[in-house]
Amino acid sequence: MSDKKDLQIASGGLARRSFINTAALVGLTAGVAACTEKPGSAAAPAAPTPAAPASAHASAGAATHLKPGELDTYYGLWSGGHTGDMRVLGLPSGREITRIPCFVPDALVGWGITNESKAIMGTKADGSLKYTVADTHHTHASYKDGNYDGRYAWINDKINSRLARIRLDYFVCDKITELPNVQGFHGIFPDKADPVDPAINYTTRVFCGAEFSIPLPNTGTEDSTKYRSMFTCVDAESMEVRWQVLIDGNCDLTATSYDGKLAATNQYNTEMGAKYEDMMSAERDACLFFNVARIEEAVKAGKFKTIGTSKVPVVDGTLEANKDPKTALTAYVSVPKNPHGVNASPDGKYFICAGKLSPTATVIELSKVLEWFDGKLEKLDAAIVAEVELGLGPLHTAFDGRGNAFTTLFLDSQVVKWNVDAAIKFHGGDKAAKYVVDRIDVHYQPGHINASQSETKAADGKYLAVGCKFSKDRFLPVGPLHPENEQLIDISGEKMVLMADHPVRGEPHDFIIFKRDLVRPKQVYNLDDSPLAIKDPKESGVVRNGKKVTVKITSQAPAFSLREFKLKKGDEVTLILTNLDKIEDLTHGFAIPNYNVNFIVNPLETKSVSFVADKPGVFWCYCTHFCHALHLEMRTRMIVEA
Repeated sequence: MSDKKDLQIASGGLARRSFINTAALVGLTAGVAACTEKPGSAAAPAAPTPAAPASAHASAGAATHLKPGELDTYYGLWSGGHTGDMRVLGLPSGREITRIPCFVPDALVGWGITNESKAIMGTKADGSLKYTVADTHHTHASYKDGNYDGRYAWINDKINSRLARIRLDYFVCDKITELPNVQGFHGIFPDKADPVDPAINYTTRVFCGAEFSIPLPNTGTEDSTKYRSMFTCVDAESMEVRWQVLIDGNCDLTATSYDGKLAATNQYNTEMGAKYEDMMSAERDACLFFNVARIEEAVKAGKFKTIGTSKVPVVDGTLEANKDPKTALTAYVSVPKNPHGVNASPDGKYFICAGKLSPTATVIELSKVLEWFDGKLEKLDAAIVAEVELGLGPLHTAFDGRGNAFTTLFLDSQVVKWNVDAAIKFHGGDKAAKYVVDRIDVHYQPGHINASQSETKAADGKYLAVGCKFSKDRFLPVGPLHPENEQLIDISGEKMVLMADHPVRGEPHDFIIFKRDLVRPKQVYNLDDSPLAIKDPKESGVVRNGKKVTVKITSQAPAFSLREFKLKKGDEVTLILTNLDKIEDLTHGFAIPNYNVNFIVNPLETKSVSFVADKPGVFWCYCTHFCHALHLEMRTRMIVEA
């Protein structure tokens, strides 16, 4: 770890990293010491490689600045954090291209305003949104043949236990599922193949881990012995919940094997404690593996129960019920205390768990886990083929496809590059194996990390992105709330090279990076996508059925099909708008003053809104999205008679 002047606090005193590390280590020293102790002699880490000089890092920055009109090579899908959306970036530029609203209303596109979006988000009996807050953490995309296939992406809402699906042809959210029986739903990962049928070499399931334990059913009891967590399987197409597994411990992140046979979650609080001191009492936690085929056989055979009003099948995956390997549905591999991240290597051989409170990463060989399930491995922990020291506060890991892993060190404010095979050799007794390849300082306290195509068979080792939880002195100050810092690193050579900083509003989490040719976004909607589509301006008009009124309008730059429409006070109105423009990028908006209505329609798209005409007067409805030289004149009058 290098000491640099630019890490000093602005007022001149203790370096910020030193301050945070000192404060954190006061509380963590005992935990780190306990977690690193293992039976037998503990191996010393390979000698760390000094961080590359700052001047070398800065020299690569120009590569992120594309020429006017030049397109990025990669897409990045980022969680939006508390904004409840998904961010779409271009890389290596780091330019934010768009945001895809999911769980929280969005005023630009009218998400949470239109009837179509409200139906996806979920509403109460009175038609209002069920939830208006969210906390998105993790996003992953669908697979085929071990690579992304450009169909779907998924993102979670930790607060309200929801899973959203994004269509990558239109880059829109099309379904949201609320998971039953869980709270604090956190890690997600789609499967990459079917666990039984090798012909199904694409994503059919999405696995979801619940972070908080609750009473089942949730009766509000203080007795924490009745609390349990769940691991959930959601159907990738229908977005219906297939099954759940009752487990010991809390779930953090999720991973899946390339052959589809195993899903896993790294776990903390295997003690099932409800208070901090109880959560920290065990010496080690676990990486919990799920035998997907066996679970689905058990469900098919009726070996499940249901909880409360939910009809979702729940099988028993607790440690006590799964001691016999030949019938076990789950397998608990022990890892150092409080792991934070489980990631699948591109060669399909390993899952890597980072220690967080232990300075180690644990490499678990998946073939050995399968051997245990087959009764061919006596001790499950024999699946651990390496447990090596990397630095202070290891969290998440990415890969370059050349045998190297990249792990964030939260307390050291670094990314460490290490070779997996060398780590296995070192763990096996070859003390000459130098597994640490390089280190680089990042700014500051890095959390999530990912590389281009990292968790696919096509990992290409070009770029690495890292999300830093604090930015401190990296950007212009904007008051007490600082942005977070997303940094881009060139990993194409032996040494990592810091390329760029990007401020981002807090608090985003995970992300994926994939080549742009893996998706083929559509620029214009199919008019028949909506059953409400108004296919000819002549169909426009007002249809009254008592107090229920339907207003049909089309838009073609620079005019709406109705110059005005009349309503009566108290009318229950549904307004349907179809954009009949067929030209790429010719989007229209529709806003009604004083009625809380504003939404957009893309070319050949149809949307609708419903409201009560409770305010008499003249209201100029206008196009909110610039569309034509006569854009300002694109209006219609809504006249509400008293």
